[in-house]
Amino acid sequence: MRKILALIIVLCSYAFGWAQANAEEKPKVGVVLSGGGAKGLAHIGALKVIEESGVKVDFIGGTSMGAIVGALYASGYSAQELDSIFKVTDFAGMIQDNVPRGAKTFYEKEDSERYALSLPFTNFNVSFPQAISGGQNIYNELVRLLFHVKDVQDFKKLPIPFLCIATNVETGEEVLLDGGYLPEAIMASGTFPSLFEPSEIDGKILIDGGVVNNYPIDEIRNMGADIMIGVDVQHDLSTRESLSSATEILLQINNYRTVNDMKKKAEETTIYIRPDIDEFSVIDFDRGPEIISKGEEAARLMKEKLETVAQSQNIQTHQKTRIVPQDSLTINRLVVRGNDQYTRGYIKGKLRFNLAEKISFEKLKQGMNNLAATGNFKAIRYELVSNGLGTDLILKLKENPTKMFLKVAAHYDDLYKSSALINLTKKNFLLKDDVASFDFILGDHIRYNMQYYLDKGYYWSFGVNSSLTNFDEEIDYGLIRSNFTVPDDPNIREINLDVTDLTNQIYLQTVLREEFAFTLGAEHKLLRYSTRTLNQTGEDILETSLASDEGRTFFENSNYFSTFGKITLDTYDDKYFPTKGVLFDSDLHLYLFSSDFNDNFKEFSVGKARMGTAFPLFNKIILNLETEGGVKFGTSDVTSFDFILGGFGNDFVNNFMPFFGYDFLSLTGNSYVKAYGRLDYNFAPKNHALFTANFANVDDDLFRTGEWFSEPNFSGYGIGYGFESFLGPIQIYYSWSPETDNSNFFFSVGYWF
Repeated sequence: MRKILALIIVLCSYAFGWAQANAEEKPKVGVVLSGGGAKGLAHIGALKVIEESGVKVDFIGGTSMGAIVGALYASGYSAQELDSIFKVTDFAGMIQDNVPRGAKTFYEKEDSERYALSLPFTNFNVSFPQAISGGQNIYNELVRLLFHVKDVQDFKKLPIPFLCIATNVETGEEVLLDGGYLPEAIMASGTFPSLFEPSEIDGKILIDGGVVNNYPIDEIRNMGADIMIGVDVQHDLSTRESLSSATEILLQINNYRTVNDMKKKAEETTIYIRPDIDEFSVIDFDRGPEIISKGEEAARLMKEKLETVAQSQNIQTHQKTRIVPQDSLTINRLVVRGNDQYTRGYIKGKLRFNLAEKISFEKLKQGMNNLAATGNFKAIRYELVSNGLGTDLILKLKENPTKMFLKVAAHYDDLYKSSALINLTKKNFLLKDDVASFDFILGDHIRYNMQYYLDKGYYWSFGVNSSLTNFDEEIDYGLIRSNFTVPDDPNIREINLDVTDLTNQIYLQTVLREEFAFTLGAEHKLLRYSTRTLNQTGEDILETSLASDEGRTFFENSNYFSTFGKITLDTYDDKYFPTKGVLFDSDLHLYLFSSDFNDNFKEFSVGKARMGTAFPLFNKIILNLETEGGVKFGTSDVTSFDFILGGFGNDFVNNFMPFFGYDFLSLTGNSYVKAYGRLDYNFAPKNHALFTANFANVDDDLFRTGEWFSEPNFSGYGIGYGFESFLGPIQIYYSWSPETDNSNFFFSVGYWF
């Protein structure tokens, strides 16, 4: 018995000694990745070489961009897979957080295509936003890429144990993140001040960990690493010539501390990899492939040392299981947190998907973009958590405390002339989910536009509009004679026509997928056409049934009351220079009552429709094709709502329609058809060479006589240049028509309003 006991002790001692020796033969390897913005893409190249060398990474962690790359690697992606992912990811576009036009409701589309600048306006004080971006697009992508580890709350239980660093903005203390929801943690670690909105985790307001610890070597070593491999991509201190932007200056301030810390930390790193990337900036994401190659080159200089580490680990090389990001999921339950001012129905309506149905990640992203497009939330963070049958969506909202905004814009065109717009917008004006807006337009003509919109998402939304528009234009006197009873004076060739339109609307609207809207409403319109050109005697006025007021002759001065319906489908990706999408816009007004200034009113209707498409024809050449038409129904002699074509522009009042080749207000009739085509050569970013052609038939009763289907009577062409400026589009056109001897230059600066 004693012999057997002694043998067991010897065997146990041997096994313990073998295990201890084997442990010494297999040191644990930790990898630390520094922050550095776009320069952090070099980490991918370095990881490719580390993998090729056969090194098994036991722990990994980092800060900022190092946290993002490190987390993806820790979740199971190979370095080659990361290379493929990042090469097709538009980080520059993601950082700007540009919300696609298709994510905005029709009210929001109009809002974003009218103002050049929007500033918070609280207690009558103008302030500036805390950051350029909320980081929503980046967060959406991280959630998709890390969906396969969504239920791992302890980062030590990832395929490779992981941690990252953030900074508590209130205390300046370092915050170690090694648990929680992985996309949220790495987003907090990379929240660069002024570029991204601060993150909030467990009640702490967090920003970029690089402020306090840009190279967490001690934290990785404390996880149990014996050998440290580090990739350092952070900035050295820049010279004055390099400090060319606010981002660079902030980075310089941030680096005062971390650059000095790196001297000591580099010495503590077993294998220190420093890519030669001084020529790149922290925002050079468009040069990603070059930066990745630089990381690979630097790591290859350490290839021999890396292979030695791999040999000391004595681990048989094995291929990582390939991870394919999921493209769909089923959300069974929605949990909403932080919605004090906006109802659950409003939020669910914006998400635009049904629970317990399989949806694509693209549709989930679209829903988040819909919420972001409202501007009602400073941050939209969410977790996807398994619940057995599917997935819970836990939506954590941080509402924007600013409810009032001051917005401005400027514009010039040949019809409305120069104008400056000042807008005041108030959200939660009367109720939750509503917004009120008032535009006051100063310039050659005083105008205003008031809107109130109660957004109910899937359900019927409610709106009230009131607008005052006026302009004047020199027009052919024959156009007036053909529409109103006026003296036939051969000495008058042109008159200056003043148009004033006061429109008040109340309507209901339902929106599907932010792209299709059905609207029903009622409208009051005060319409005035007048001139100071005619210097008539009292006898003439009586004779022609015209009224005069202080030297002004009125051709129309009536109040009209109508009901209307609209159907709109708009998937254009841009209002002014669309590159893809379709458009269908239809409107039917039934005019029921009038104060009847000209004593000729009978009930009538006006219907019009416009449809179009845009698509790439060749490289950088976009073709935009549209057709439109309109008709007046009924036997009323009212001509004030006839269609009038001519000129160039957007957002004309009533039935005034643009038409190249003719000046404003040149062609008139109670019906018309028009075809339009434009080639847009985007020869440089934001620069467009434009060639336009349009054709039309305009006359009375075109559809009754069948003339609408005949060869066009009118045609016009335009050659122009367009530029997307911070004020809005700048467009210059030279326009002509083969039917006339006249040509025109049209000039427009800024968003139309």
